Amino acid sequence: MDPESRRLFNVRKVLKGKKPQFKRTCSHKFKKLDDNWRRPRGSQGKQRRKYAAKGALAQVGYGSPAAVKGLHPSGYSDVLISSIAELELVDPSFEAIRIAGKIGAKKKALIIAKAEEAGIKVLNPGRSE
Repeated sequence: MDPESRRLFNVRKVLKGKKPQFKRTCSHKFKKLDDNWRRPRGSQGKQRRKYAAKGALAQVGYGSPAAVKGLHPSGYSDVLISSIAELELVDPSFEAIRIAGKIGAKKKALIIAKAEEAGIKVLNPGRSE
């Protein structure tokens, strides 16, 4: 990771720490309402009108810098792998692999072994047995 990307990654970490939890209006009052964010659209809605105590609205300003948006917390770009042949397409300098869930234990062990030989980071190695 170059110095500018590292700086932006640290900026992203700080911004994520300041970001509030965006919760659906009145989700604490009704059991049937999930906490998942829904934009308030009511004509008299206090959250939509940005009253201080009613919770923050999701807005563009809370986003991460574009250069480091979507990266794994380790700093690598995430690549989904479902076969050993796909390992050859991965660049270990800035990409890490995530093994697909449909892969069985035997094939997963083979992929992990090949990845170690190639120096590729595995994001979901599972338990070693």
